[in-house]
Amino acid sequence: MTRIRWTLWAPLAIFGAFVVLVGYQLTQPAQTEVESAMIGKSIPEFDLKPAFADRPGLASADLRDGQPKLLNIFASWCIPCRVEAPQLEQLRRAGAPIHGVAIRDRPEDVAAFLAQYGNPFTRIGADDLSEVQLGIGSSGVPETFVVDGEGVIRYQLIGDIRPEHVPLLLEKLQELAR
Repeated sequence: MTRIRWTLWAPLAIFGAFVVLVGYQLTQPAQTEVESAMIGKSIPEFDLKPAFADRPGLASADLRDGQPKLLNIFASWCIPCRVEAPQLEQLRRAGAPIHGVAIRDRPEDVAAFLAQYGNPFTRIGADDLSEVQLGIGSSGVPETFVVDGEGVIRYQLIGDIRPEHVPLLLEKLQELAR
C-alpha cells in the first residue's frame, strides 16, 4: 500500500518542484547585457555573395575600410527583425553606415522584406549556412554588432534594436570615429 502511494505522489512532487523553480526564476531580474567572447576580436575572413540583386554582397574587407559601422544580422522570416526596421532606418538617417547579413534566406524573400520594411543597408551578404553568423558569435536574429574601422568587434546588441538603443549605438559609433 505504501509503495502505491509513493508512485502516485512522486510525479506530483516532481511537478511541484518544477513549478517552484520556474516561479523563482521569474522573480529574478533579467540579464540584459551579455558579454560576447568576440568583443575585441577581428571579424573572421569571409566573402558573401549578394543577398539580392539591388545591393552588393559583403566581405570581411568591407568592414576594414577605416570607418566604424554597424553589422546587422537579420532574416526575412524573423518577426523581431520587422520590429527593429524603423530603428535601423533612424540609424541610417542619422548617418550610421549599416551592412547586413541575411541568414538562411532566399533572394526574393529578402527583396520583399526590404521593400516592405525599408532597406537601410549599404551592403547585404547572403549567409546561407550561417557560417559567418556563427563565426562572429551570433546565436540568433536579429543581432547588431558595432565594428571599428579595422574590423574589430567593439559591441554586440543581442535581439532587436529598440528605440532606446538608437542613441547608444550612435554613441558607440561616434566614440570609434574619434
